[in-house]
Order: sequence, then structure tokens, then C-alpha cells
Amino acid sequence: MFEGAYTAMVTPFDADGKVDEEGLRANTGFQIRQGINGLVPTGTTGESPTLSYDEHNRVIEIVVEAAKGKVPVLAGTGSNSTWEAIMLTQHAKEVGADGALVVVPYYNKPTQAGQYAHFKKIVEEVDIPLVIYNIPSRTGINMLPETMARLAKLRNVVGVKESSGDLNQIKRIIELTKGEDFVVISGDDSLTLPIMELGGQGIISVASNMVPDKVAKLVGSFRSGDAETARSLNNELASLFKAIFVETNPAPIKLAMKWMGMAAGGCRLPLVELEPESQAKLRKVMVGMGLLK
Repeated sequence: MFEGAYTAMVTPFDADGKVDEEGLRANTGFQIRQGINGLVPTGTTGESPTLSYDEHNRVIEIVVEAAKGKVPVLAGTGSNSTWEAIMLTQHAKEVGADGALVVVPYYNKPTQAGQYAHFKKIVEEVDIPLVIYNIPSRTGINMLPETMARLAKLRNVVGVKESSGDLNQIKRIIELTKGEDFVVISGDDSLTLPIMELGGQGIISVASNMVPDKVAKLVGSFRSGDAETARSLNNELASLFKAIFVETNPAPIKLAMKWMGMAAGGCRLPLVELEPESQAKLRKVMVGMGLLK
């Protein structure tokens, strides 16, 4: 479950700064037509920290409805409050999400024991497959491989989106969870191939908001044994993987999508539009790839 190429979807906003529901439906349809394996709304790329509870829940509802069961929907439902995470996860289950992506608690800085207790409580309260999201650069803490392995033994803890950037740590997680029904998924486009070479099973991608067909083919090629095609695609996309993180995600990807005529809108404060120098770097890469004229 939750293997392959999944898109960390942006939350499009209209000119008034409200959620662009029709644009979100259009983006969902585009992803499915282009062959993506799954969708992840309301994560980091979806600006979940600035969505109200009602908006957060509505975005998940729309993506589930628009996907129509054609691909799995892994809904972002994490919080630094265990009770809030339970509430969001319960709603995701009720509206038909296939699983929940739950970030390691941020700001509070719980110990490894606290992190374990947080996820254990969520799986006890909500019967839905759960993927841990480990991203120390955002949360201020790192879940260690040994804690991950303990959680992998719990009912419904089925995987991790690993965004630590530490390949040694990721290798250790794969070793410790071998034999469990547990997938290790890259949370960093540029590390997708290296992580899959270690035994990872896919990517939750930012770049696939723009090029879902290419990211899906990269992952699918490697998983089917065609490493040569996967490496070729990885080389082709390497400059884009770098450019979409020229400033804090999701500001670059939303601007890129806007340039391509896709529903995106701007970011909510405190994120702001890219600096002119960053815009120039992003545009140069996109023109070079034929995504813009």
C-alpha cells in the first residue's frame, strides 16, 4: 500500500485567497490522467499550517470525491497536538481517504518516547492506515530508526515518508523494518532514486504537481527493473528538483504551476512571492526543459 509515485498536492487559492475548489478538482483530474499512483492533499506542500479546520477537511473531501477511487488518497492529518491529529485523521477516514500522512509533532519537541506515544494513541483511536512523516527541518526533531521500527509493529502503521535527507538513517530504517508490512517512501524529489536503490518504494513528490507523468515513469521504471530509464529520467529532472526548492516550498512550485496555466494561486502569509533572482532561476530551468517558452 502507498507504493509508487504520489503527488504532494498544492492547495490552490483564488484571487480572494480562498480555496479554489474547482481548481483543486481540475488538478486532481490532471494528476490521474497523467498516470500518478496516488495523491496527498493537506501536507506541507498543501500549506496545511495555514488552513482552517474547515478548509483542511474540505480540501480532503474534494480530492477524495474527485479521485473517485481511481487512485489512493493519503490525507495529511498531522499536528503537534495529539488530540487535533486524531480529530483530523478521524474526519479523513469518515470521508473516504485511504490513509493518513501524520507528521512527527513539531514545536513541542517530544522525546522518542513521546513521539512513540503520540502515534500509538492515534492508531488506537482511528482505524485507518497511517504513514509517519519525518521531516526534521520543519519539526525541529528527528524520529530515530529504532522508534520507527517500534511503531512499524503497531496495527495500521504502514510506512514512513522520510524527509531527513540522511541516507544512512534511511538505510537503517529499511533494515530494521524488513519483514514488516511497512514501506519507506522518499520525501525529497532529488533523493528518490538513491532511496529506492536502498530499498525504498517510491516518492511523495512536489515536482509531480507539474510533471506527474515523468515522476511516475521514473519510479515505475526502477520498480520494474529498468534502472537505466529511471536514471535517465532522474538526470533529466535533476535541475527541476533543485529549482522548485530555490526558496521555501511551496512558493516555487505554486509559481511554476501558475506560469504553466495550472490552478495554484499565491501562498498564504507568512510565505511570500519569490524574490526576482529566484524567479529568474526557476524560469530558466523551466524554459530549458520545455515547460515554458
